[in-house]
Amino acid sequence: MISLFIPVFHASPSQASTGDGSWTAPYSVAQANANQSGSVKTVKGYVVGQPTAANTVVTSNYPNDYALALADSPSETSTSKMIYVQISSSFRTQFGLKTNPSLKGTEMKVTGKLAAYFSHSGITGATAMEKQSGTTDPTDPTDPTDPSDPPPYDDTYYQSAIGKTGEALKTELHNIIDDHRELSYDNVWEALRNTDEDPNNPNNVILLYTGRSQSKLSNGGNVNDWNREHVWAKSHGDFGTSAGAGTDIHHLRPTDVSVNSSRGNLDFDNGGTQHSEALGNYYDSDSWEPRDAVKGDVARMLFYMAVRYEGDSGELDLELNNNVNNGSAPLHGKMSVLLEWHREDPVDARERRRNDIIFKDYQSNRNPFIDHPEWAESIWN
Repeated sequence: MISLFIPVFHASPSQASTGDGSWTAPYSVAQANANQSGSVKTVKGYVVGQPTAANTVVTSNYPNDYALALADSPSETSTSKMIYVQISSSFRTQFGLKTNPSLKGTEMKVTGKLAAYFSHSGITGATAMEKQSGTTDPTDPTDPTDPSDPPPYDDTYYQSAIGKTGEALKTELHNIIDDHRELSYDNVWEALRNTDEDPNNPNNVILLYTGRSQSKLSNGGNVNDWNREHVWAKSHGDFGTSAGAGTDIHHLRPTDVSVNSSRGNLDFDNGGTQHSEALGNYYDSDSWEPRDAVKGDVARMLFYMAVRYEGDSGELDLELNNNVNNGSAPLHGKMSVLLEWHREDPVDARERRRNDIIFKDYQSNRNPFIDHPEWAESIWN
């Protein structure tokens, strides 16, 4: 956490200077904090840590690569003198603090929208990020961090959600993803052949729990066929296979028939006996633990369901809780474990591809927790 000890620091002329918010004359952090107008500007400051709440910035043991805090002094400890930067997915590998903890103390420039983040003055939808010692000009059309490039779904699809937290964020995300095309249960077969295609063999799909690559056409009810797994167990709310929750392919995945039967309607938790066919998966009388490679996928599918289905328009209100043995109630657990899996197994390229296909080819809505993984912590932590 931020130390209470505040060392004396004398700002250099470059740090004390102010600009017009352009790349060549960036705002200082103080200027950016005073101009939270929603305009797109470039801000220069020092990386001082990672924000995890409105008044909390951690300076070590960073939880993820989704955000950082800038200040006009590299030794600043007052969160009121910091600005919180939302790191767009394309910059997380290079500028996320979990991956790059040595960035602390580095001076850098960030271009993005001056808008609240974590209920604090912020820079959202970053379109250019660069260490101050760098020479990249983001106006160069050959530069991959060209600020004219639109950030992924930030200023369009998710615009109304940016800057919100907690229940307000959950409500706004529901409003964004609520209306979409609904498939019939028969149509789900063909959709899964597309969304879960094996990238190394276009004739096959990858099965969720086993990871096995199998012919797209070997679906059915026989031994070693694949069928349609409801990751949010359909008995948790008793919605069956009806259009809506029962056919929402954001949480439907191809799985081995017998493995699907073993999982049944179990809640998710750690522990149990390893499944003899689906190695790396564990289960007992009240819970199922998927293999490590898809733990985060499972968590984010359940996060989606809990936001998409909120009880309006005659639909069920699906909610996450910290229990197992939820039975037929419209509840699914275990929340604390799902958040743990979400952190341990971050979003990968296959998951992003699946989200894009569902959005473009089938339902016209997205899973927000694939595009913005940091929102899970903001809503449920």
